[in-house]
Amino acid sequence: MELKKYQKEDSAIICSWIKDEKSLYQWSANRIGKFPLSGNDLDKDYAVMIKNNRFIPLSAFDNNNLVGHLYIRYPDENDDSIVRFGFVIVDPVLRGHKNGKKMLQLAIDYTKNILCASKITLGVFENNDSARYCYESVGFQPVGKTEIYKMPIGEWECIEMELILE
Repeated sequence: MELKKYQKEDSAIICSWIKDEKSLYQWSANRIGKFPLSGNDLDKDYAVMIKNNRFIPLSAFDNNNLVGHLYIRYPDENDDSIVRFGFVIVDPVLRGHKNGKKMLQLAIDYTKNILCASKITLGVFENNDSARYCYESVGFQPVGKTEIYKMPIGEWECIEMELILE
């Protein structure tokens, strides 16, 4: 598996992985805000953020097949030591085979060796056990809970997680 710079052509494949509203909201925290997704919805969402150098969308490929995606962003405009992972997703057909773990390990290595950050944060909803277990398997630790997110299909609490890089 390898990480490559996200291309707008990746959007349709990634959007096709979102099969229901719960999955959409667990993945995007209602940032895209509509279901079903059309092929270019992700690219539309990213268009403004990609223009600055503080948002890095990456796609994971295995044997030239798109298998996963995530982005890395700097949450604080004046601090390059902390990054945040978001929109982490693996092709549903490939889940449960350590592909998420492999992709996260590559993204952690990229963050440490290329971006030279010292901490990675992310949020995961309490109702997304498989994602939380995957994050924990690569070293993320829960550090608290954030506010309740009001989704069109319910209210969800978010667990804040972090990984300190050495």
